Amino acid sequence: MANTATSKKTRAATESAVTGSTGGRRRVVIENVRPQIDDGRFPIKRVVGERVVVEADAFGDGHDRISCVLLYRREQDQDWQELPMRLLGNDRWRAEFRVAEIGRYRYSVSAWVDHYETWRHDLERRPDTDRDLPMVLQMGAALIEAAAHRARGLEARRLQAAAEALTGEAPLVEKRHVAGDDENARLMHRYAERRFIAGYERELTVVVDRELARFSAWYEFFPRSCGEGSHGRFADCEPMLDYIAGMGFDVVYLPPIHPIGHKFRKGRNNVLTPESHDVGSPWAIGGPEGGHKAVHPELGTLEDFRRFVASARARGLEVALDIAYQCSPDHPYVHEHPQWFRHRPDGSIQYAENPPKKYQDIYPFDFECEAWESLWTELKSIVEFWIEQGVRIFRVDNPHTKPFPFWAWLIDDVKRAYPDVLFLAEAFTRPKIMHRLAKLGFTQSYTYFTWRNSKGELIDYFTELTRGQGREYFRPNVWPNTPDILNEYLQFGGRAAFMIRLTLAATLAASYGIYGPAFELAEGAAREPGSEEYLDSEKYQVRRWQLTRADSLHDFVALVNRIRRENPALQSDWDLRFHAVDNDKIICFSKTAEDLEDIVLVVVNLDPHHRQSGWVELPLDTFNIGTERPYQMHDLLTGARYLWYGARNYVELDPQSGPAHIFRLRRRVRREHDFDYFL
Repeated sequence: MANTATSKKTRAATESAVTGSTGGRRRVVIENVRPQIDDGRFPIKRVVGERVVVEADAFGDGHDRISCVLLYRREQDQDWQELPMRLLGNDRWRAEFRVAEIGRYRYSVSAWVDHYETWRHDLERRPDTDRDLPMVLQMGAALIEAAAHRARGLEARRLQAAAEALTGEAPLVEKRHVAGDDENARLMHRYAERRFIAGYERELTVVVDRELARFSAWYEFFPRSCGEGSHGRFADCEPMLDYIAGMGFDVVYLPPIHPIGHKFRKGRNNVLTPESHDVGSPWAIGGPEGGHKAVHPELGTLEDFRRFVASARARGLEVALDIAYQCSPDHPYVHEHPQWFRHRPDGSIQYAENPPKKYQDIYPFDFECEAWESLWTELKSIVEFWIEQGVRIFRVDNPHTKPFPFWAWLIDDVKRAYPDVLFLAEAFTRPKIMHRLAKLGFTQSYTYFTWRNSKGELIDYFTELTRGQGREYFRPNVWPNTPDILNEYLQFGGRAAFMIRLTLAATLAASYGIYGPAFELAEGAAREPGSEEYLDSEKYQVRRWQLTRADSLHDFVALVNRIRRENPALQSDWDLRFHAVDNDKIICFSKTAEDLEDIVLVVVNLDPHHRQSGWVELPLDTFNIGTERPYQMHDLLTGARYLWYGARNYVELDPQSGPAHIFRLRRRVRREHDFDYFL
């Protein structure tokens, strides 16, 4: 009796320790579920209509068969949707679902020992002469009958009939047919006995954004440079919006539009002794006219800005606004909330420094201050204020200099209330910090593309971006230039260098941007040798741009953007593949649509000064092209068409006449009257 009592106590304790009274009889293990980020601590990212392909290891003891299902639901829903997972081999299972709307979805995996599938498999292996066959059929009938009791209506009656057929007088061949029937198997899966089902230990999350999060072309410009002989106003920007829309961009990004401080204002070319007419840096935010929730009076009023947003939208453009959490010494926050700033021993407020650089015109916030909660609340209210003015995209300045918990809180709060809002992280910093910000919720991220100029650098970097696990949360937005960065390649490569970098940015990545009109006018003069700062930088002065110059790249940019819009292959990142070329000055890569109906091959001469040639090698089987017939390469930049044969073909590119090919690969589909027809 004592042994029996001990046994009962042991069993009760064991089952309790394994979560619930049935825990000790759960025989399936689920592990290594993908995709997930840092053990599910952070969500993966998708846009509306994309697939979430889920894989998991699921297995049990012994030789019994198991069934595995993928569960998913919108976060606000109570009920799960269920999909059967397919066994890939080696206990690895896979299924996928598509996300249909913006917001958040949850997904997980469950599995159980499937006694019916085990029975079917066992029956298939038994010969007709097996003496135990009648008993085996009775066992199957019992399983089916139990499922019939769990089913309803026609499905219950079908299962009951199947159970009776297995034990009736029908020939053995018919009984085997009942056991092998796929519809019966589907119903048995639907009404399976799941009393001992095992679930994955956590629910995983996917944040779903609108399509612009995956595929977008950005154009940055300074509205104050739109005036004729004076400081530009929003009302003066209508022609600029037409100009940008004409080049096929999606997003108009504006540097800060707020009042600019006067104390320690920087002059032209970042000098510390400004003239009385110098306009200062837009990133020195705040003055007597207001702070982060005000518009610079020389740009116009808040109503003028709302009209600007509406005018952009009417042209198919969205406005992205710069969020820079910093203040000029004249910002109202400095006087109203001095506790939000760090103070020096002499009582003055600490300005921004990155020795040896000093930014006397900018006061950073002190996120370690005692009043940090009120600071957080106010900073979030800035984003919410501009959302109310019609802005749904924010480019965030230097997010890596603010605490990670702050961004996690702000982005989560904002996106739960406004799930269509997008955030771009301008964080040119160490890789782990950039990735952490993306994990915390930033929709897109700036990259190191600006400094990746050689073939090897480009291949290594974009392979990391598109093939590594980071692709589940880190969406690259690549920029050849910014108001802060004029790379050496552009300084000395001439007009061809700008064409090369534009082609690479627009085709390697689904999202890219340029700072113009400096880019399309191929402005390459630096402030001094070894510097990446522009000479006469627009950050510190109003510029007058001659947009109609004959050497402008306007038409080339417009053509590349049109190619992007017309070819789905260029609208995502994950299908990027690099191909061999026997010349390190030529890079070749392809992108394909899911159905292989759109295949784009890009070949670029990376040398802006000299003609380069080489032999390109393509994996024809990947493109579903036979080796015995020619295929057509349609150059979308020039309209020229070439017939290529086999996997190895010759290319030659002169940077002055055209440094790149953007080919649309067209297969031969039929031959009539000695003419080839291609799709």
